[in-house]
Amino acid sequence: MSLRIKTQKLTAEALAPYGNLMQASGKPDKLINQGRCGRFHDLARLDFSDGRAGISMFQGQKETLPLALQMVERHPDGSQAFVPMSADPFLVVVARDDGGVPRDPKAFVTEPGQAINFHRGTWHGVLAPLSEPGIFAVIDRIGSGANLQEHWFDTEFIIEN
Repeated sequence: MSLRIKTQKLTAEALAPYGNLMQASGKPDKLINQGRCGRFHDLARLDFSDGRAGISMFQGQKETLPLALQMVERHPDGSQAFVPMSADPFLVVVARDDGGVPRDPKAFVTEPGQAINFHRGTWHGVLAPLSEPGIFAVIDRIGSGANLQEHWFDTEFIIEN
């Protein structure tokens, strides 16, 4: 038996307990480059217990819905931002922490121009592009020691539109 999760529209308010939604929408905070570029300033908080921020490139395989969610992960020593290198949607899965155990997973589908930053310690699904090429810039902690915890659910969840 599996449990069902319906995807939701990704909004800043819905993601707030888990992280930051980054997007260039509305009026920019300021204009730069002789007024030719709008700056949307300081949209996410990078948070690391130690180490430094690094930028890596990830290429994830295309996923399709419905999708079985069997595992989530978290990074206790640092936040993790996913910035898609195309305007294609991707799946964002988060879960609240209940004494070290993820509970009540939620699923969102991004809109063009959205990127996300998970707070340090947030349970989340793995990278799940819904289109190819699935290339992302990922900003996260570079440092020594393990910074990955996985949780495998006893009962899988089926994520669907």
